[in-house]
Amino acid sequence: MAAAGAEAAAAAEEEEKRLPEGDPESGGDSEDEGDSDSSGDGEDEEKENEAEIQRLEEQLSINAFDYNCHLDLIKLLRQEGELVKLRRARQKMSELFPLTEEIWLDWLKDEIKMASESSEREKVYELFERAVKDYICPEIWLEYAQYSIGGIGQEGGIEKVRSIFERALTAVGLHVTKGTALWEAYREFENAILETAQPAPGSVPSPEQQQMLCSQLEKIHTLFRRQLGIPLLDMEASYAEYEEWSEHPIPETIIKNYKKALQQLEKCKPYEEALLGAETPKLAEYQAYIDFEMKAGDPARIQLIYERALAENCLVPDLWARYNQYLDRQLKVKELVLSAHDRAVRNCPWTVGLWIRYLLAMERHRVDHGVISEMFEKALNAGFIQATDYVEIWQAYLDYLRRRVDFTQDSSKELEELRAAFARAVEYLKQEVEERFSESGDPSCTIMQNWARVEARLCNNMQKARELWDNIMTKGNAKYANMWLEYYNLERAHGDTQHCRKALHRAVQCTSDYPEHVCEVLLTLERIEGTLEDWDAAVQKTENRLARVNEQRAKAAEKEAALAKQEEEKAEQRKQARAEKKASKKAKKTRIGDKRKAEDDDDEWGQEEEEEQPSKRHKGDGDGILEEDMEVETGLFGRSGPEKPDRPASQKEKASTSRKDIPKVFHDSSKDHVTVFVSNLSYSMAEPEVKLKELFESCGEVVEIRPVFSNKGTFRGYCYVEFKEEKSALQALGLDRKVVEGRPMFVSPCVDKNKNPDFKVFRYSTTLEKHKLFISGLPFSCTKEELEDVCKAHGNVKDIRLVTNRAGKPKGLAYVEYENEAQASQAVLKMDGLTVKEHVIKVAISNPPLRKPPERPEAGRASQFAVPRQLYGARGKGRTQLSMMPRALQRQSNPVAKAENGMVQNSPATSSKPSEEPTKMSNADFAKMLLKK
Repeated sequence: MAAAGAEAAAAAEEEEKRLPEGDPESGGDSEDEGDSDSSGDGEDEEKENEAEIQRLEEQLSINAFDYNCHLDLIKLLRQEGELVKLRRARQKMSELFPLTEEIWLDWLKDEIKMASESSEREKVYELFERAVKDYICPEIWLEYAQYSIGGIGQEGGIEKVRSIFERALTAVGLHVTKGTALWEAYREFENAILETAQPAPGSVPSPEQQQMLCSQLEKIHTLFRRQLGIPLLDMEASYAEYEEWSEHPIPETIIKNYKKALQQLEKCKPYEEALLGAETPKLAEYQAYIDFEMKAGDPARIQLIYERALAENCLVPDLWARYNQYLDRQLKVKELVLSAHDRAVRNCPWTVGLWIRYLLAMERHRVDHGVISEMFEKALNAGFIQATDYVEIWQAYLDYLRRRVDFTQDSSKELEELRAAFARAVEYLKQEVEERFSESGDPSCTIMQNWARVEARLCNNMQKARELWDNIMTKGNAKYANMWLEYYNLERAHGDTQHCRKALHRAVQCTSDYPEHVCEVLLTLERIEGTLEDWDAAVQKTENRLARVNEQRAKAAEKEAALAKQEEEKAEQRKQARAEKKASKKAKKTRIGDKRKAEDDDDEWGQEEEEEQPSKRHKGDGDGILEEDMEVETGLFGRSGPEKPDRPASQKEKASTSRKDIPKVFHDSSKDHVTVFVSNLSYSMAEPEVKLKELFESCGEVVEIRPVFSNKGTFRGYCYVEFKEEKSALQALGLDRKVVEGRPMFVSPCVDKNKNPDFKVFRYSTTLEKHKLFISGLPFSCTKEELEDVCKAHGNVKDIRLVTNRAGKPKGLAYVEYENEAQASQAVLKMDGLTVKEHVIKVAISNPPLRKPPERPEAGRASQFAVPRQLYGARGKGRTQLSMMPRALQRQSNPVAKAENGMVQNSPATSSKPSEEPTKMSNADFAKMLLKK
């Protein structure tokens, strides 16, 4: 047997010596040729790589949890051949993160090339042991077993190889798709041992050799039989190989087990095919597979399918939580359970629930107190994303410390440690957490409440409990009835009546949310235990307090009613003002219409279109000159300004014809359910009906597209799209924000704002979304594809939205939606502060601030900002309109007060009365006034 091992070792060493010669990375003659062919470009590239390596090392010294930075550094160091630095970089990364299969295989192959002595081989073995603990990976186990074959020449080498193979089969031998490779490698190894144990041709084997041959044959038979009892792919080929190899018929029990495994394989195939055809992350497919195996109830298969799912979804906290819960409740194997918990917190350190479960598992399996305390300190440095997470982890640790204390003793080391931890927790939330999140995460002081309960109930130290509650009330909790009642219940159970009465009297005075409840509790206490004087004092205090409360509530109700009435009056005034304004405009247009030429009579367009359209013509209308249709102002002495040249008659006729040819757009509100409103379109869009019909036909049959035009025939940038079916209109809403001719097109439901004034369309959530990121500080030139390349390295990106203005120009903001909360949290940790095109971006979980309602102007200041439009004529004051009246004549009879913002405000004497009509003066009157000056 020793001779067989020596021959196998010699063959393995010879094979190992041949490997480096063909390896392009091992050096040799090719390296010398490469050096001889190197040029200045190669040296420049080497210098650039060295500078980049230095930059990456500095960045990691600032943020050691930058996953991508670790990957880039390892890649560059491996490229440059910096073996010492490469080993150190890999070591640092493996301490912070579980490494993927690819990283481990690269590291192992590099170490195998450099390992020549037995001491170095031991280091490689240690590295393999670390690798197989991160994830269940068949490829790493196969590499481990094959590498161990090279050491069979050493003492106990064959048994060590078999031990590794057996561990590999235990870990991944049940893997339906990849387990066969391990079984075959194990059999090949045993067959090689069998070949070396065969006697020389023509010789007669000794009894010892014959016994060894029989033992080796039995090992191979056992491997075949074990494999055929497990549902694996290509089982038929393994069965045929066994039939051919075995000299005796296969036993009936083996055939029965084989058929049973085949039936099991048929049940597993749909799930394996679903995994094969699904796209990453395959969570739904894996969950269905897990549910199937849970019903079957085989612990080994359940563990394997969980490990397979986690290898592809290592950043999903919920999956880790379910796996750890299964291990805690079902298997309860210490090494297995703690290993899974450790991997969970290393993969998802931002999830507080995983840390809490880990601490509980360590306590459950009686791990040393020092190790648990060290793990808690790691949890505090994990970088949770919410302030409440720190409260939860502190509470879990304090619960653990409390369970260690023997409260039958008056004083103990454990009790002092618990009190010190409570004090540290309160200080930590006040300093560290509040500084980072602008809140402690514990507004109701639950940790201090628990501390007070421990002191009162377990330590019989009511004085300390009262001090703690006094501190709790000074932190803004004195106005809440439930806080006072919690303290009262504690005093009732462990204190005395005097302090109970004192607490309730303070509660009656301070409570603002439910004072009636506190008053009732006080009266109940005095009814049962109080004297007549106590009862009288309680009744008087509660009556006075409730009277003040009712008075305050009545005032608040009156104020609210007054505000509501004021709003109604303002609405009525606005309605009346609009009616008067409309009537005055109609009368003025009637007067002006008598003076105009007949060709300008186009009242068929209606009053509303006149109001909404500005008097300026758009560029490109008519002769392209920007002009204002306003009456010519009269000069100081009656001279008129230079007359504008008349437009050519052909253009007038063309404009008039274009106005008359376009029908007025009417909208039937009964068809709102099959109609969408489209806006923010380009004014210069040619033939909007044709353009939009091509766009919206993909959603369903379009009945009509009604674009809205101005009086002059130009497109106003919005239209109505009517469909035949309602489902087509709903599908069309998906085209919202689609870029059309360089602008984001807005598509919204068609709703009558007069009937639904509060209706607003905003398709995006305005609440906290833990799976979505908000990114600011992006360069305006950053595209959606470039941002996706940055974000997809941290998870599966479902959607990216670049925020733009109405013209489609970027604002440097974006929302990125990930598959789940875990990926988004990981992306925040790794992307916040990242530099993109020389811009440092800020990344946070999407949580838009609440929009403040518009402030209502005070009644007395309402006229301050409301400038009557009539002061500037019918069309308002144009920018090019000049005032031809001398300043001396512009003085008002009443002085005006200048407002804070520089706006003119009427004096009290004139604000309440309508402005008087100025006296009409002739040109001669104006001249006389000037001569008097």
